Amino acid sequence: MKFAVIVFPGSNCDIDMYHAIKDELGEQVEYVWHDAENLAEFDGILLPGGFSYGDYLRTGAIARFSNVMNEVIKAAEAGKPVLGVCNGFQILLEAGLLPGAMKRNESLHFICRPVELKVENNKTMFTGEYNEGEIITIPVAHGEGNYYCDEETFQKLKENNQIVFTYENNPNGSLANIAGIVNEKGNVLGMMPHPERAVDELLGFAAGLKLFRSIVKHWREANVINA
Repeated sequence: MKFAVIVFPGSNCDIDMYHAIKDELGEQVEYVWHDAENLAEFDGILLPGGFSYGDYLRTGAIARFSNVMNEVIKAAEAGKPVLGVCNGFQILLEAGLLPGAMKRNESLHFICRPVELKVENNKTMFTGEYNEGEIITIPVAHGEGNYYCDEETFQKLKENNQIVFTYENNPNGSLANIAGIVNEKGNVLGMMPHPERAVDELLGFAAGLKLFRSIVKHWREANVINA
């Protein structure tokens, strides 16, 4: 499986993401600059964390208009796995690939620490290696991770089982403790915690590696079936 790590001006978690895929997962991966106009060669798309374009206007608001986002949208529409972490999640929201918006943390302070997450839905291409209800530890690092949506959207998220991860102890004020959601199709995941920083026990945590393994397992099974 071949992954693209999208690099925007201001991305700072792209190297972590690359390491997680290449060195821990053992799959192919390339950095792809924000002005790229073709992602057809890639099987999975990864939008890393950071401060794209300095977070001017709003987090992810400028990155949403980068050339590469047209290709990210095409990949999502084609059913390819698209993962946005932290700033990547914010960009997916701005691009309309996921519903809702981000507000500043309720504390108005930047948060950087490990948090416990509950796996609410283990039947997605991103969570198949987890058990439903499993509690995992993943680090967060954000100033605007307070997820919000209107009541109608929230009801749809619940009805469609799109809430994938929730915080055990809400660090930022997110609605209903939401830490990660998928689109209705199930192939676009946005999450504020950083699974790429939890892929080796040397880092203190390894539960994030299951997320990436889930993507690869799903892709391989789908391609064997379709071969």
